[in-house]
Amino acid sequence: MTSLFLHADINNCYASIFRIFKPELNGVPLVVLSNNDGSIIARSQEAKDLGIQMGQPFFEAKPIIDKYQVRVYSSNYPLFHDMSTRFHRTLGTFSLHQEIYSIDEGFLDLGNFYQTNLQQYGADIKRTVWKWLGLPICVGIAPTKTLAKLANRIAKKSKKAQGVLVLNQPAHITAALKITDVGDVWGIGRQYATKLRNFGVLTAWDLANVNDAFAKKHLTIVGLRIVKELRGEACADLEIEPPAKKGICTRRSFGQPVMSLDLLQEAVATYMTRSAFKLRKQKSRCSQLSVFVETNPFNPNQAQYNNCKTIQLPVPTNSTLELVSYALTALKAIYREGYKYKKAGVLLDDISPATAMQGNIFDTIDRGKHLDLMQTLDLLSSKMGSGLVKVAKEGMEKSWKMRQDYSTPCYTTRLEDILVVR
Repeated sequence: MTSLFLHADINNCYASIFRIFKPELNGVPLVVLSNNDGSIIARSQEAKDLGIQMGQPFFEAKPIIDKYQVRVYSSNYPLFHDMSTRFHRTLGTFSLHQEIYSIDEGFLDLGNFYQTNLQQYGADIKRTVWKWLGLPICVGIAPTKTLAKLANRIAKKSKKAQGVLVLNQPAHITAALKITDVGDVWGIGRQYATKLRNFGVLTAWDLANVNDAFAKKHLTIVGLRIVKELRGEACADLEIEPPAKKGICTRRSFGQPVMSLDLLQEAVATYMTRSAFKLRKQKSRCSQLSVFVETNPFNPNQAQYNNCKTIQLPVPTNSTLELVSYALTALKAIYREGYKYKKAGVLLDDISPATAMQGNIFDTIDRGKHLDLMQTLDLLSSKMGSGLVKVAKEGMEKSWKMRQDYSTPCYTTRLEDILVVR
């Protein structure tokens, strides 16, 4: 062994975040809803125990929710994002090498920590996150990222582990592999799990013992890496810098049907502003954008229409002003009167690094001024919050925005919502 990986993730992330600011929710079943309160995207353990399923439409779960007085909340993305940032920042204090894997989980490379009490180290991290943030987490430590994920999964279910499990001894790794279903291995999806079971590969231990040729043939080269990681051979390093996205899409369903071009323009301008910010954040430009609109395909009594317009840009850009202008041009080309639009979206494509741009002698845009303006906008957003300064076409009222009937305050990102201790 030459290195150790630590995997940490927040237990029932969204539900746990709400409980920080509403302690009365501890021990109470609760669910969090998706955009427009359509389906269930997060559940507390108590809600899981009632049989409420992930992704279940809200209306289907309503009888159980009403019967057991399950608390219901709309998604609060500003709050979730802020608490996630705090979680990863706290986790990063324990190692110089960190990978932010998702909103609620991350990896640390512990290096050669073999002289350290790893169980105590994991417990210290768990205790610190709870003390600083009030978030419950579990920790898994192992020689590979795949084994660290597996250790974390067992730590969640084992009362003996108390939320921390170290797999750095061959006997312990073998025991863990033998009690883990093949479908619960990180990277083995439902289809591959079914395929493997048909071959008699039922557990992670079985998978670790298939030969390389079998793994490569039936699971591709990615599956072979998983097999090797289960054997303790590290094949995946930390992604310290997340790879730049090859496409950036922002799409939303409206809270109510939209018919007017003006309201559609507000929505498209807002979505493009968000996408342009993401583009600049990863230090990229795009050479192509698409705008699409659609009605509600699940309403057979309504006239149906959907369309998409793609524009090739003359010069790669990440300027919000330019991208919004092009997006509105595309929208006008596909808009048709008389339809009740349910969804719109934008896609930025043909993305390249911001530093690698070929000039165009016919370019009439002052790139220097646009660059300065975008840097100023991004600085204001980082210090004062997004939406402080916006493109006029974004509008003010946003009557089209998604429905949130069970909304909660933005406790950490909006001054008027900060809790007051009396």
